[in-house]
Amino acid sequence: MKGCDMKRTKKINAIAGVLVASLTLIAAGTANLAAVQPAQAVTMQQYKAKLQSQSDLKAKLAGVSSQLADQILELNDLNQNQIPAAQQALQDAQNSAEQAQAQAQAASERLDAAKQDKADLEEQIKQTGADYDDAKAAVAQMARDSFHGTTASEVMNVVTNSSTTEDFVNKMQADAAVSRTESNAANDAATQLSTAKNREQRLAAIEDEITALKQKADAQAAAAQRAVETAQDKQSELNDLLAKGNAARESLESQKSQLTSQSAKEAAEIVAMESEINSWSSNYANQQALPSSGGSQAASGRPSNAGANNSGSSGSHNSNTSRPSRPSTPSQPSRPSNSGSSSSSNSGVSGMNYSVPGNCPAGSSFCYGHSTGNVGNAYPARQCTWWAYIRRQQLGLPVGSYLGNGAQWASKARALGYLVNNTPHVGAAMVFAPGQRVTNWYANAAYGHVAIVERVNSDGSVLISEGGTKCPYIPYSEVVYNASSFQYVHY
Repeated sequence: MKGCDMKRTKKINAIAGVLVASLTLIAAGTANLAAVQPAQAVTMQQYKAKLQSQSDLKAKLAGVSSQLADQILELNDLNQNQIPAAQQALQDAQNSAEQAQAQAQAASERLDAAKQDKADLEEQIKQTGADYDDAKAAVAQMARDSFHGTTASEVMNVVTNSSTTEDFVNKMQADAAVSRTESNAANDAATQLSTAKNREQRLAAIEDEITALKQKADAQAAAAQRAVETAQDKQSELNDLLAKGNAARESLESQKSQLTSQSAKEAAEIVAMESEINSWSSNYANQQALPSSGGSQAASGRPSNAGANNSGSSGSHNSNTSRPSRPSTPSQPSRPSNSGSSSSSNSGVSGMNYSVPGNCPAGSSFCYGHSTGNVGNAYPARQCTWWAYIRRQQLGLPVGSYLGNGAQWASKARALGYLVNNTPHVGAAMVFAPGQRVTNWYANAAYGHVAIVERVNSDGSVLISEGGTKCPYIPYSEVVYNASSFQYVHY
């Protein structure tokens, strides 16, 4: 369903860091670029593709001043390596923080349960002592009541206050019954005393357990705090890289006039657009789903929350309220212009009769002469379909709410009346069949994938933006070269 979730084969975990770091140095031709740790293990095929891409970029910059070429190469390295690695490190740190907080919460709950057990047992011990004191008092009373005189008449008169033998016998029988009862009470008291001692032993054991649990709970809480701080540090590192990318892109824009060859200009534009797409990720870093715009669609093609409501979201992922709040992002970097939309004019693409952005307002149920099928963003949060819905609405292009998995978008859109063909165009939804080969990965074998074309390059390749839960960030960008092998949903 998402390009970032594609199956990877022959992982080379042991040498991944060395390969990517070497790639950075080779492409830049300078030791000034920082060595980059990969966001995740790469395959040899992915490594070769990165190496080839960097080599191609360097070749396109032939004749460009070394200072400007190095700037472009460094920005490309930020796009392809440093920012994805930082985003993956942030994700890992956030997951660790979440796990640590869950463990700390569990330890705290176990400690609370032990304390409650102690309180309950103390109450039982207290009640046992009261019962024992009552029984002991009864036995003492029985002893006080026992009186042995020297003659029968004295016993009859003094002990039982009886004037006749019959009265004496009756009263003595009653006293015997009382004695048996008091004896039973004394036995019960002894039993209760033994039980109390057992409970006291249990109480001592519980107190020992509370001490151990308290130490563990404190350690877990400290670990959780450290994990949160690490995540915040990783967020700061990512923010710094994004800011560095924005500054490098602005510097590059101001020096474009120095690029005289068409290949160098296009190479710089592609790198700048990739950086621009990276900068959009700040808009979605802390969001499971976006609120409805409830209003008009901006026509600039810039990322916004337009049309991203989650109404009618059957099958969508629910937000996980148990997750810890993630570190906030700084103020948003500059949003993209429509710089990529004009590139299709020199790409040999023909037959398209609309411009980007389009003129289909966000949430439109009917546009370009057909039903759009739009009732809100019903797709699982942060998946490829979720992003494709958001981006199409940002560009003022029609999009449906129930076009299915990525691989189903072409057929379901065609059934609604959309134009679908094999010709890429800026803003089109690019549809990947299940298992379809792209460059160095395969579309998900069950769901396929869908992405948005951001630029059509002169060599026929396309620069796309895409979502997916395993992308280093959302949106993610990449260049696909065999563009004519895919279907495109237009308007």
